[in-house]
Amino acid sequence: MNSIDMGRKEQLKTNNNVVYSCKYHVIWCPKYRRPVLVDAVEKRLKTLIRQQAGKYRTDLLEMEMMPDHDHLLVEIDPQYGIHRPVKNIKGYSSRILRREFLSLRKRLPTLWTNRY
Repeated sequence: MNSIDMGRKEQLKTNNNVVYSCKYHVIWCPKYRRPVLVDAVEKRLKTLIRQQAGKYRTDLLEMEMMPDHDHLLVEIDPQYGIHRPVKNIKGYSSRILRREFLSLRKRLPTLWTNRY
């Protein structure tokens, strides 16, 4: 992926077919909007999101955690789409967090809601 500076504040990216700047504000919540994203869970979730974003051609621009939801500002190649990285980040983080934090397994049948 290349970047093009068009004399504007933002940089445009390119792939083989298009020049783009596609940024998405993505929000998702734990099941039943339970306030479980605190302390060690929050820190571990941030690490997992950073790891997975790099694997799915996603530039993580901003990340903010609240106890009952999280916000991500990401830039993604429009040919790749937003659904794949979100699905993979949510699935991977749920699997790892529920394995490492038994309290999440006791309080929630699944970690995330289906929506984002």
